Amino acid sequence: MAANENPLECRAKEVDAVEIISLVDNSLDFLSTIEKKQVQSFREWTMKRYGQGWSKTHTELPVAEHGFSLLVRVFKDGKSRTVLFDTGISAEGVIENAWRMGLDLKEVDAIVLSHGHYDHFGGLEAAVKEIGKSGLPVITHKDMFAVRGVSTSTGAVRKYKDFPKQAQLSPAQVITTQAPWLLADDMICVTGEIPRRTSFERGYARHKILVNGSWQPDPWVLDDRALVINVKGKGLVILSGCAHAGIINTVTYAQKIMKNANVYAVIGGFHLAGKENESRIEQTVEELKRINPKLIAPSHCTGWRGMFAIANAMPNAFVWNSVGNLYRF
Repeated sequence: MAANENPLECRAKEVDAVEIISLVDNSLDFLSTIEKKQVQSFREWTMKRYGQGWSKTHTELPVAEHGFSLLVRVFKDGKSRTVLFDTGISAEGVIENAWRMGLDLKEVDAIVLSHGHYDHFGGLEAAVKEIGKSGLPVITHKDMFAVRGVSTSTGAVRKYKDFPKQAQLSPAQVITTQAPWLLADDMICVTGEIPRRTSFERGYARHKILVNGSWQPDPWVLDDRALVINVKGKGLVILSGCAHAGIINTVTYAQKIMKNANVYAVIGGFHLAGKENESRIEQTVEELKRINPKLIAPSHCTGWRGMFAIANAMPNAFVWNSVGNLYRF
């Protein structure tokens, strides 16, 4: 595993397949049908994988929380690698949901944090302990370790929960990078910092960072990154945590560094919720239609207004993400 020599390239290998399981998200739906063969609900795939004897009572089903986590498996030439992308908001939620889904997190080869907000790293320490591997790569960005917060309507700053110190993540190996990074035997690309190019994706205006004891504006959230996988015969599968960089900036940068304009699927948080973000829903949807992914599953911080707008504009591509959804391309 090594960083790329050219920061404008991410020469990830083409994979035979990728399997993505929604471990943590804001919503769950175990009853609705899904009309896409690439997607299976929790009960559907667990019955197929574990057999007809597999059953969970209502108290053992996975639960939703305001957070995000995906389990990502890539396959090539008969081999596979597994990456955990974000770890939810609660201390044990990602561990509990993995158990309720019959998943073994000890198979995880690396952890990637999309950015340093508490609803994405809440279960990080527990996940490192559960995986239990010395030298487990945990891919971070320097800004994740900064003290951060958000300004309120009164002008006060509400401090966010601190990102774990490196010592708290022992025996994992914390890797800090701003550039694109290859992992999972070069089958997955971490985008690194994403350039802000669109006129309408203007960052998180109320976001703050503590510098020398003083709260300073930090609207760009520069540690925001995504995962990109190039699937044979399909194209790019792009996974975002919150897309503070803007989901359009994220997708176009992924296309650039992967040297591939064909976007097959986009899954994750698009950060279109909240007054300051809902104003750009229409422009975002128009750009997503232009990009034309075959599958789009907005999640977490996208908000119901953004999700409904995308569903209305792209009904043949849209999937409502639920905790427990399995995507296989």
